[in-house]
Amino acid sequence: MLKKRDDFEDILEERRNSSDLRYALRCYTPVLYKGMTPCKADTLKSMVLQSNQLRYVISQVSKETGRATDDVREDASAILEEMAHSLQLSTVRFFAFTLSKVFKTLFRSICVNEEGIQRLQQAIQEHPVVLLPSHRSYMDFLLMSYILYTYDLALPVIAAGMDFMGMKFVGEMLRMSGAFFIRRSFGGDKLYWSVFSEYVKTMLKNGLAPVEFFLEGTRSRTAKSLTPKLGLLNIVMDPFFKGEVYDVSVVPVSISYERILEEALYAREMLGVPKPKESTSGLFKARKVLSEDYGSIHVYFGQPVSVRSLAQGRVNRCKFNLVPRHIPGKPSEEIQNFVNDTAYRLVRAQEENMVLKPWVLLASLLLQHHHQNQTAGQERGIALDELTAQAVWLRDVSREYGAFLNWPGVMTPSEVVSSSLSLHRGLVRICEGRVQLAVEQTATGEPHSAVTPEEELLSRAVVVLSCASYRNQALHVFIRPALLASAIHAASSNQKQEVFNSFSFLRNMFSNEFILCPGATVQDFEEACYLLVKTRALQVTQQEVLVTERGQRTLAFLTSMLDPFLQGYQVICRFLCEEAADTLTEKRFIPAVRKFIVKHLLAGRLRYTEVLSSDLQKNALAALLRLGAVRKIKGAEPGTLKVNAVMVNSLEDTLGKNRAVSWTRNTQQE
Repeated sequence: MLKKRDDFEDILEERRNSSDLRYALRCYTPVLYKGMTPCKADTLKSMVLQSNQLRYVISQVSKETGRATDDVREDASAILEEMAHSLQLSTVRFFAFTLSKVFKTLFRSICVNEEGIQRLQQAIQEHPVVLLPSHRSYMDFLLMSYILYTYDLALPVIAAGMDFMGMKFVGEMLRMSGAFFIRRSFGGDKLYWSVFSEYVKTMLKNGLAPVEFFLEGTRSRTAKSLTPKLGLLNIVMDPFFKGEVYDVSVVPVSISYERILEEALYAREMLGVPKPKESTSGLFKARKVLSEDYGSIHVYFGQPVSVRSLAQGRVNRCKFNLVPRHIPGKPSEEIQNFVNDTAYRLVRAQEENMVLKPWVLLASLLLQHHHQNQTAGQERGIALDELTAQAVWLRDVSREYGAFLNWPGVMTPSEVVSSSLSLHRGLVRICEGRVQLAVEQTATGEPHSAVTPEEELLSRAVVVLSCASYRNQALHVFIRPALLASAIHAASSNQKQEVFNSFSFLRNMFSNEFILCPGATVQDFEEACYLLVKTRALQVTQQEVLVTERGQRTLAFLTSMLDPFLQGYQVICRFLCEEAADTLTEKRFIPAVRKFIVKHLLAGRLRYTEVLSSDLQKNALAALLRLGAVRKIKGAEPGTLKVNAVMVNSLEDTLGKNRAVSWTRNTQQE
């Protein structure tokens, strides 16, 4: 396994001690693939328009629509004009200067693993390179280009959403610093797809610049990794499959923020507040963030992954010789499976190289205490020294589970905890030596009596969901042991087979929620057993799975970590059985389920405010559609949902058995 404890260098340290103007204007001479020289924007567009594939598609579209070939070619040219980047070194230098000022104000440090940079430098010279950063903030793509400029590496061309095009001046400046713009969806538009794919492949095949895109497709508002999108990954692998390049190097990059700029914005989005439209005026209004402290960032450039090595023995490339390369075709099932498996593997690599800060562990502990106190009907928080002791325990457990943890060794545990709490003081309160989530405030600024119970609930939910987004950063470390802990709780005996069956059910249920590689149930079960045996929480024999006395604490923590997700899926099953009429559509699902959940939270029947997250609700519906418990039917409205009440009821009961505190029991007590 790759040595994960690479040395990190703080690239802001030099910026604090020398001239930003000199840095921006310095000699910038990056080495490209096979010593290529940078290509002008017009030359690139010309190469795309003259490519055999695009000419073939233009001719096909012309035949299908009855339009003149020249008209279709003009459409293709217009798409290319809208899409293409036009890198200007002067704009890059302007961004280098401006971002230096901004980053020094916002962040204490930006730490980059130097070995990863050296590996990337080597890879760029040998093969076309694809950069795949994790995506948690708008800051990600600016940060990536800033780092590559700092290390004198070739700037990437970056796939960006059309949203940014609407920003006056800023959109064009992003284009001149390497962004190319693509529509969020283009359905069956054959011409658009062809221009887009040929544009990306032309850059890649000729090694004109590293290509950068986000495998998750969009920013994760919850800090959990999202199910990978395969469109662009298919495109960048295609030149290799067709033998147009010897190999393609794919580099997963993990960007870890100690404090996320969009923290409260994301929480409100999860509660149904519409995402603000990207605009230049919005950017200027956001200047107040410059007065805040956002801690440190760690950027880990992972081991370059050779597509050739991955495909060895898995993909038969001979069939690509049977048809001319320029004729586009749907990927075969073999290719689709390979690309899908590779995508999951790359997201796992991103997760494993995420650098976790102490606050991630503290947020996990504080949320669990918050929920326990709420159940007991009081919010007293946890004593600071007890929180510190629990954080040290969790630090040691997470390290044994392989977490890439950045716990300052030069500070005492109490100093580490105090520093983390201070950085996130908007989310926590310390009163008389006790720490609790800052949920007592009302977000509206109205006098307390003028605030409705629902507004107060949503105000508290912003804080809880913000904390949950930090806890979620550690989910990849704990998810497999947590699934096993819940499976042990649900199983009626210690029999290993029964525990495995329960584990399989949960893993299948949550495969839209967490990154769980397809077809790896047995490996995940064995990994979970191994970790819990290693930490002496379990004893596992051929036939039995036994919890040790020492393991009670670990399993209680793990089941509590998974419990909000179990309750979320359970309450959605209940909603579908009780309230889903024949007219329920996908569009109306989220507002209707939110109303249902708010009612039950206010009545005290639900334990977790986190079930208000629209991300969790969408994932639960996706899981139920995948399992066949809900299906889409051709109704009066598109996306009309038909509920199989028997199956949904059965799933709700099974989920209830896996939970420490069952929704059904709570309801009966009412």
